[in-house]
Order: sequence, then structure tokens, then C-alpha cells
Amino acid sequence: MSTAQVSDFFAVLALGSLAIGWVAVVVVLAPGAEVRVRQLRPAALPLALAIATVSTAGSLYYSEIAGYVPCEMCWYQRIGMYALVPVLAVAVIRRDQRGGWYGLVLALAGLAVSVYHYQLQLFPGQGSTCDAEAPCTYQWVDSFGFVSIPFMAGCGFIGVAGLALLSLRSSP
Repeated sequence: MSTAQVSDFFAVLALGSLAIGWVAVVVVLAPGAEVRVRQLRPAALPLALAIATVSTAGSLYYSEIAGYVPCEMCWYQRIGMYALVPVLAVAVIRRDQRGGWYGLVLALAGLAVSVYHYQLQLFPGQGSTCDAEAPCTYQWVDSFGFVSIPFMAGCGFIGVAGLALLSLRSSP
């Protein structure tokens, strides 16, 4: 499998995560959704953990197998995503719904970095503090004409954040 094919696969997963995140937010905000929230509650944090784990694996694939050098913004996103894996794993193992709070904070912080990084790629002329050897404006991946690595990370963070919100909304 080529790196382009793997990138397209990860792009599809990222778009799926984006959809999951938005659906979770809509369910949380929908009036009278208590029954639906209770039905989805057991799957919220385990699914958030799966998204964080696959996102982490994708990040490692790009740097360790594809050989893409991560820029400074990528490292900040990695810090957020990598930390989500053990935090959510502990919450799932302990069946601690409060883990949604920790996941939500990390996901929102990572999402902010992802949005900033993605707009740096869209508008590279604005300059940044990134290293010349690994510029934040360089786009290693361009799947479907708009999906880059920071876009994929942002989708992962949205998926985790939406599911964390769902787990918190449904807490007793």
C-alpha cells in the first residue's frame, strides 16, 4: 500500500470522526434527547479512546514509516492526542464518566492548535514561528483536495470532544 493510499484511508477515517463528533454534539443539544443519550452513553468514551488511538497510530505512521518530519504545530497536536490515549483508557477501564472532562479539555486544546495549523497551511504567506527545516505551512498530505494532517488531527479532536460531551451530558 502506498503512502497516498494510506493517507486517503486516514482521510476517510478522519471524516468519519468528524461526523461522529458532530452527531454527538447534536444529540447532546437536542431537546428531549435523554433516551438517546442514555442509549449511547456506554459507547461514548470507548469510541473516543478508539479515535484517539487510531489518530495516534496515524501520526506515528507519518513520522516513523512515511518519514514526514513533524513541525512544531504537529508536535503540539501530538501532545494533546497522545495524552488522550492513557487518559481515556483509564476512564474506560475504571468506568469513570468524569474522564470525559479530562478528554474534553485536551481535545479542545488540541483542536485549537489544529485549526491554527490548518489555516497556516491554507494561507502560508502570513508567516509563523516554525522551523525552516520543518515548516508548519508545508502540506505533506492533500487527500481529496482539502484533507491535510492538521485537518485530520482536528477531525480526531472534534470526534473525541463530541463523545466526551456526550458522556458528560449523560452523567447522573
